[in-house]
Amino acid sequence: MIYLDYNATTPLCETARSAMRPFLEEHFGNPSSIHAAGREARAALDDARDRLAALLHVKPHELIFTGSGTESNNLAVLGLARSRRGRGRHLICGATEHHAVLHAFEHLQKREGFEVTFFSTDGDGRIAPEDVSHAIRPETTLLSVMSANNETGVVQPMREIGEVCRAKGVLLHSDMVQSFAKQPTDLASVDAASFAAHKFYGPKGAGLLYLRAGLPIEPIQFGGAHENQRRPGTENVAAIAGMAAAAEWALAGLEDEQEREALLRDQLWAHLAQSFSAARQNGNGAVRLANTLNVSFPGLDSETILMALDLAGVCASSGSACMVGSVVASHVLLAMGASPAIASSAIRFSLGKQTTSEEIGAAGAAIARTMERLARVREQSSSEAYAVV
Repeated sequence: MIYLDYNATTPLCETARSAMRPFLEEHFGNPSSIHAAGREARAALDDARDRLAALLHVKPHELIFTGSGTESNNLAVLGLARSRRGRGRHLICGATEHHAVLHAFEHLQKREGFEVTFFSTDGDGRIAPEDVSHAIRPETTLLSVMSANNETGVVQPMREIGEVCRAKGVLLHSDMVQSFAKQPTDLASVDAASFAAHKFYGPKGAGLLYLRAGLPIEPIQFGGAHENQRRPGTENVAAIAGMAAAAEWALAGLEDEQEREALLRDQLWAHLAQSFSAARQNGNGAVRLANTLNVSFPGLDSETILMALDLAGVCASSGSACMVGSVVASHVLLAMGASPAIASSAIRFSLGKQTTSEEIGAAGAAIARTMERLARVREQSSSEAYAVV
């Protein structure tokens, strides 16, 4: 099996596994308990928070542990919008955001009386700071822009967008789930940012929300005073310990690793372009994450390609979702102005630390065979249809 779906999830690194093991096997106390076992677990939480804060160059109390990137996004969007509704009910969200952000904004619009402006990008998926400025109104309180897109890898100009928001008194949240440990993380320009451990070789079930000191936020769950009364529920001590260890491991040698993955990504594209001449890179005119390659194969559909690749031993992903048997084109590519044919034929290949040049070569050969077979099937189907007519 050749795994090229690191943007979906990453394998657990040994460093994280080792950090988690004591809290899975012997140190099982509840961190809210006052006895020795509880204090032991609390110390592990405090240590993880301190280490993550040092990596992110923020204060420990600005970090909130959650159960996932989705929960972090929901807490940021719902909690910040509700906490400032007395100042205004206009919100702004990029149309290419992950559904964890989009659906939270849609809920506020449909159920809670907020007005949301969803703005698109240019043809390469970039958001222009001047467009953000034009979209902000006196009653605007919150904007959310992801630092790098999960489907295309396109990187947004967060510093410039942050400057616009600060000048106009609008809070800026960024979904950094996909960009952390793939590019330098700068939280100076944002007021809140979301992260998920399993995207950087940590465990599933652990997320993180950065919230700038002094900002009020309404909790979206109830039942306890955990995380400074911002996120109730007993913390997942083992997963949080693993998240801190994985973050340190993933950031080691970041620049060299990204250069290596960029070379492998371009090597894979060379294979794809040779085996399918009509293939089109999406977002290649913008700065992208080094590990992400999003390609459309006009004339085919992504679901068919993914099934064929799976049979050939290649794991990839798609911007399309199968809903009750029908293929829905990628909302990201459609927001970038792509046609439905381009958006519904897209495949995302994403690389990671374990990806090798040999794997890329083998994947290229497998994809070439797959495309050749799919082309034959398409030609045969066309011939049969013509014969019937």
